[in-house]
Amino acid sequence: QVRLVESGGGLVQTGGSLRLSCAASGRTFDWSAMAWFRQAPGKERQFVAYISRNGDRTYYSLGLKGRFTISADNAENTVFLQMNSLKPEDTAVYYCALHQRPYTTLAASEYTYWGPGTQVAVSS
Repeated sequence: QVRLVESGGGLVQTGGSLRLSCAASGRTFDWSAMAWFRQAPGKERQFVAYISRNGDRTYYSLGLKGRFTISADNAENTVFLQMNSLKPEDTAVYYCALHQRPYTTLAASEYTYWGPGTQVAVSS
């Protein structure tokens, strides 16, 4: 079992920044990749960013690259999401997720472990 806990969410004004963290604990020795997803009220969960375990592959949702940056500290089993130039449409609950598949996937259904989420609210 793997436990994921997000932190760093909050309320910020348009143009502001937040840095989300996701700490993994438990059976973490065989994870393949971690990702961030988000879900706004009344909308489906959306892929945000992905990072492979050794950090050699990162992917971003179209339109977010350049404002969002995903990184990882493997020694601490922690993944970060730096979010800059935030907009009201970035308001959502942000979830980190982990998978152990031997291939790259950005599909939420392929991720086995999820954190409880952290709320990000951007005021206009």
